[in-house]
Amino acid sequence: MAHRTDVVVIGGGQAGLAVGWYLRRRTELSFVILDDQAAPGGAWRHAWPSLRLFSPSSHSSLPGRLMPSTGADHPDAAHVIDYLTDYEHRYALPVHRPVRVHAVHRDGEGFRLQTTDGTWSARAVVSATGTWSQPFRPTVPGQRAFRGTQVHSAHYAGPTSYLGRRVVVVGGANSGAQIAAELAEVADLTWCLKGAPHWLPDDVDGRELFRVATERSRALAAGLPDPGGVAALGDIVVVPPVKRTRDAGLLRPEPVFDRFTPTGVAWADGREREVDAVVWCTGFRPALRHLRPLHVREPDGTIRTDGTASVQVPGLHLVGYGDWTGPGSATLIGVGPTARATAADLARTLAPRGRDAPGTARHGN
Repeated sequence: MAHRTDVVVIGGGQAGLAVGWYLRRRTELSFVILDDQAAPGGAWRHAWPSLRLFSPSSHSSLPGRLMPSTGADHPDAAHVIDYLTDYEHRYALPVHRPVRVHAVHRDGEGFRLQTTDGTWSARAVVSATGTWSQPFRPTVPGQRAFRGTQVHSAHYAGPTSYLGRRVVVVGGANSGAQIAAELAEVADLTWCLKGAPHWLPDDVDGRELFRVATERSRALAAGLPDPGGVAALGDIVVVPPVKRTRDAGLLRPEPVFDRFTPTGVAWADGREREVDAVVWCTGFRPALRHLRPLHVREPDGTIRTDGTASVQVPGLHLVGYGDWTGPGSATLIGVGPTARATAADLARTLAPRGRDAPGTARHGN
């Protein structure tokens, strides 16, 4: 089947929904959101059960609707999924799922998208696929010979399968600290990271991180000296489970090992340790394979943008991938401003025309 609309948004997680909200409320453009997941919730559907937000519900909301309070300072992933599900339904956003976008091609002044739902033609494309589907795991000598289990944090399902086992957690950012804190209470834990852990002050949460990121972005845009960003504060938000485990002395960091042995890990100084499992909390890369036909990726995996607009391909926008697409844009509270700017730019550069595909939305529907 062939479909046509003004804008295709690729990805129905928090970034895609925020863009959809602004397209519906602030423009006359027809649009559709193509999501490859089976149900609402985006990457939150794949989070480990104990994952917590860094901020209260009131500071973790998408545009137009506050996240309901749970009474807890740090809501869990299930609460976020319920919120995103309600958000999508409340605003009748035109999400088609499960639809995977295989490739985005330039087609004249517009785009042609090859998907599992046939071909879509659009005048503009907003890529909002995030990073969850592209976990990064470093290559370490001896890795294939290791007889234990290895899993990335993207697929970590909780502590149950690690009870009483010897586990190495690799990574010194928030996922590494949270998973290490959880496993420290049930397993023989080795927490490996580069250097010492950079704890944020205990009273700092996501609200302060977003404020700092926004101030830095504004300063740089105005040509002022770089005031330093979030990294200057620290890397790890001390949510209650992390604080409890850290203060109990259960989080004892060690350097990252240099190689695997068949039954464990080893360091360059000759130390070896027998382990049963390794959990890699080593981050993600932008999920941008669908944009390969456009040949726009930089060596570092990002795409050069002016705001959220691609510098090389007019009509292509990128939302929600991290600070290179807007300060805090990979967070619930931070994606709103970049989604608003994207919709405003599309409203300026496009004008509604033509016949809409079934299931697309226009302002006022």
